[in-house]
Amino acid sequence: MSAALFAGCADKGGQLQNKVDEYAVVEVSSPLMDKLSDKDKQVLNLFRQAGSIIDDLFWKQTFGDKSLMLSLPDQASKKYAMINYGPWDRLDDNRPFVEGYGAKSLGANYYPQDITAEEFEAFDDPDKNSLYTVLRRNEDGSLKCVWYRDEYKAELEKICLYLEEAAGITPNEGLRNYLRKRVEAFRTDDYYESDLAWMDMKDSPIDIVIGPIENYDDKLNEAKASYECFILLKDEERSAELAKYVSMLPQLQKMLPCDPQYKTFVPGTSSDLNVYDAIYYSGDCNAGSKTIAINLPNDDRVQEVKGTRRLQLHNSMTAKFGKILLPIGRALIEEEQQKHLRSEAFFWNVTFHEVAHGLGVKQTVNGLGSVDEALGSEKTTWEEAKADILGLFMVCELIDMEEIPLISKEDAITTYIAGLVRSVRFGSASSHGKANMMCYNFMKEHGAFTRNNDGFYHIDYEKALEAIDAWADLILTTQATGNRMFAQEYTANHARITEALQADIAHINDLGIPRDITFDFVW
Repeated sequence: MSAALFAGCADKGGQLQNKVDEYAVVEVSSPLMDKLSDKDKQVLNLFRQAGSIIDDLFWKQTFGDKSLMLSLPDQASKKYAMINYGPWDRLDDNRPFVEGYGAKSLGANYYPQDITAEEFEAFDDPDKNSLYTVLRRNEDGSLKCVWYRDEYKAELEKICLYLEEAAGITPNEGLRNYLRKRVEAFRTDDYYESDLAWMDMKDSPIDIVIGPIENYDDKLNEAKASYECFILLKDEERSAELAKYVSMLPQLQKMLPCDPQYKTFVPGTSSDLNVYDAIYYSGDCNAGSKTIAINLPNDDRVQEVKGTRRLQLHNSMTAKFGKILLPIGRALIEEEQQKHLRSEAFFWNVTFHEVAHGLGVKQTVNGLGSVDEALGSEKTTWEEAKADILGLFMVCELIDMEEIPLISKEDAITTYIAGLVRSVRFGSASSHGKANMMCYNFMKEHGAFTRNNDGFYHIDYEKALEAIDAWADLILTTQATGNRMFAQEYTANHARITEALQADIAHINDLGIPRDITFDFVW
């Protein structure tokens, strides 16, 4: 980008500074740091150095040359570009906010900028759909696949050196085994064994999620994984309170409100359900809206053998509730029902959102292959919608069973509805945002809530419970039958912000309620 174009990037009228201010700054630390040994702290410092390189890799994947954004002429533009990892606003449907940039390429830098859908379809290489290849052009213009281990070799080797050093320091056998297998994965692009090792790492007080993991950034095919890193500290006390729910997963699967043939998958009971404080984010998970819970590995093969680990990021979750969700609820929910806005309900809703990713079906019931293959570009939107509504369904069921204490179904539902408005502000560029638009519209159309005479939401809890069952049934049926055509049509018609919802969002914005958080890592 030329200096002449940069000259037109000044923050006229403070508009970009207003956008920066929509992200509440949160100092990231944890009292759990005080409990760590000197060796654990050494390992954490090595993790952070590896995470810094992961950040650079994601810049390459999603935008390109980070220095172009660091060279922007005013601080607001530069800061907003750092939040968004480029000149496109991730909470405004990826609209460009830096002069001289057009629409973001659907394939980011995972594909040639000029690739067409027809060219991709015609490209005869089985590796083209791998999570761990980029597509590049040969000298004659034809396409080729390049493995991540080759495309990003220099950076990955530095990461491996940091992780190998950490493996040599940590006294925890499970963490040491995972780190060494993860190093091998970075060098081979085969993550299966390291995912299994991560699943077996049950007792380490520190943890790192690092690698090419989610594929949300690839809007062309949702096929390419983005690099990210979380550094985490385990909250042993809170984790112990969640342990009993792991053994309940097969029972919860049988309770789902759908045809029995759509819930034959048996979730593994080696799954973890634990609470952590997050002390560092980098790469994909740090771009735009911030993750507050983790459900990994994504590999169906690992899930069938060992389930998943579901990590609730307590300090990040608490920050979002206090700075965003609670103020939204007070602005929209009628006064009598505001008492049901509870941080504990937010915690349980998010926790079982992650549990829900492991439920339902993984393979279609009619021979169309996996759910992901059958739904194609719709897979992540519908998967997030499933997790949202099944999470709420399970919380309500477990409250009835007296397995979740201290909150009521009214608390869970009220907090959930306020949370939908929080999430739809992420926009349609996010699979999570589209999923929440569909959830919001379904709940409203089925009478779960209406506006009272004062313009506030009044929640009908009986109708809300009926809507929860109906929406869960529709999603599970669509996934199990692999009905991509229906999914596409439904998303097009319902993943939208209505005029009334837009007015509610404008009201929230006028009140200065942040849209999300950004981090200041103080350790």
